[in-house]
Amino acid sequence: MAKRLPDFGSLELLVGVDDLGSLSAASRKVQVSQPNASRAISRLERQLGVTLLLRSTAGSTLTAQGTVIAHWARMVLADTERLLDAALALSVERAAELVVGASMTVAEHLMPHWLGVFRGTYSDVTIHLQVLNSARVFERIADDSCDVGFVESPTIPHGLHSAVVARDRLVAVVHPAHPWARRLKPLTVDELAATPLLVRESGSGTRNTLDMALQEYDRAVPLLELGSAAAIRTSVLSGVGPAVLSALAVADQVHSGDLRLIEVDGLDLSRALRAVWRSPRQLPGPAGELVRLARREVVTDAVGCGINQ
Repeated sequence: MAKRLPDFGSLELLVGVDDLGSLSAASRKVQVSQPNASRAISRLERQLGVTLLLRSTAGSTLTAQGTVIAHWARMVLADTERLLDAALALSVERAAELVVGASMTVAEHLMPHWLGVFRGTYSDVTIHLQVLNSARVFERIADDSCDVGFVESPTIPHGLHSAVVARDRLVAVVHPAHPWARRLKPLTVDELAATPLLVRESGSGTRNTLDMALQEYDRAVPLLELGSAAAIRTSVLSGVGPAVLSALAVADQVHSGDLRLIEVDGLDLSRALRAVWRSPRQLPGPAGELVRLARREVVTDAVGCGINQ
């Protein structure tokens, strides 16, 4: 039987549930009625042969399978968005353009503010933001597909210039019902390394930072690899397992008590967030101004991690 392509609106709803935590919130985001949204997800479930939502009187949340499908749906939608951006770029002549590549933590938690301030001064510059993992950002910078990139990776490829624009740290988090949440002592590094974790995909700056920090320890096979912090966060909230994520990505959930922060004794997971670009060493024009603006900004996360320059 021929495969049918899923409806993009249904994929957008599924990603909305992943990001916002409920079908009602996702339906409001995409401006469709909740009954129509529910029917769209039901059609998608029948088409894929997978149960995507746990439905109850309290609302609808993603199943573990739904979280995985939402991860792939997010990449499909991101590629579609880039297709539309490319088509628009080909159809309209612009006076000035700036192509920015950003890894997912930076794109979700820092870039909106930076770009908002930037637009206040450079309203005539058209900005194209490409959300990628750190490895892909490096590739786009190397082949001149991006003017400037922002990454979380602890290492920078030879031949690229970089500047620290912020600082972050990774934290271990669990569902409140997880056994770690009842511990009286900090977790040891050995215990963390030996535990199957929900992790980002290879090439992600978050994954690279964790792998480098635990490279001397015996590691368990990952419980699940997912392509965004939002997907991992939803999985932890659903009780799938523990994870190590950016403090920025879990600040609200830790503050509300929906996630528990787990101290790991003797493990430093602080990291620098960097802007990267090719020659010249002093980045000129709008791209250089965006980097300078980012370095001036100061952000403090809600779980005690200073994000500053």
